[in-house]
Amino acid sequence: MPFIDARLTVPASPAQKETLKAAFGQAVTALHKSETYLMVQIADECELWMGGEKLEKGAYLSVSLFGNAAPADYEEMTARLCKILADTLDIPGDCVYVTYHPVSDWGWNGANF
Repeated sequence: MPFIDARLTVPASPAQKETLKAAFGQAVTALHKSETYLMVQIADECELWMGGEKLEKGAYLSVSLFGNAAPADYEEMTARLCKILADTLDIPGDCVYVTYHPVSDWGWNGANF
């Protein structure tokens, strides 16, 4: 039950958003999850600051998942997400923050897992 919340400083076209969504669906396998229940939010043209400076090209991704993953899996996921953003929107990895939020209680369709 992963959720990826992507906040981007740059505009993203509908085609680019679709590319990101599909790529995130592949990347989530690093956390031993599938795209089947993946939910994605992509908010573009956000204002983000890092080190006191406004980012021209930057991103913050928050990844929530039911359960937990190993540190190496999170490392792999971060690498994949940074590559996706660089390839799709030319956002450099040193302007990307990724946080992980393991969740023990997750509800869907009127019940909890």
